[in-house]
Amino acid sequence: MLNLLPRDTVFYDLFEGLAAHAVSTAQHLRRMAQEFPQVSGVIDLIRKEEHDADDLAHRALERLDQTFITPFDREDIHALIGQLDTIVDYIDALAKRVALYHVRAIEPAFLKLSEVLVEATVALSRAVKHLRKTRKLSELQAELIEVHRLENLGDDIHHAAISKLFEGASDALEVLKWKELLDYIENAIDGCEDVTNTLERIVLKNG
Repeated sequence: MLNLLPRDTVFYDLFEGLAAHAVSTAQHLRRMAQEFPQVSGVIDLIRKEEHDADDLAHRALERLDQTFITPFDREDIHALIGQLDTIVDYIDALAKRVALYHVRAIEPAFLKLSEVLVEATVALSRAVKHLRKTRKLSELQAELIEVHRLENLGDDIHHAAISKLFEGASDALEVLKWKELLDYIENAIDGCEDVTNTLERIVLKNG
């Protein structure tokens, strides 16, 4: 089979760099949940990751604007950059709110969701790395299925946690705080599935 993949690897370096930031921020968030209430140093690390990811996303978009021949469709490259950066943005926004909202203790469901998020970002990072060398859906399938499984698991944990919040045992302010925090981490997990859906579309269009 002829190798029709472009020799220019810069886009792949940028994609993999953004995926690595998603993994790192997710790991920092899990550490924050595990080590709570010692969170200030971890929040600073997450903020730095977010700034670095933003810089990388801007570089990727600038390259997209300047490159005549791209590895695959421009709209798919744009979507992939944005979705990877969005995962990091959700985690950063969430970490900031933990401090702003004066959270007193970490809900067990939040810790579980942080673990699911780490697993999901690791799986999507592996899938992104496959994109450099293959256009065979079968070679990404294991990672795509794993992210989908983790997204479903995250939904289940999130729904159970929200249901518990609204049982009436917590005061209204705590309910509002934790609903937003749980929604943010679920959005980050959903973002992982958005990335894998885009990867699947890229592979199917260019296989």
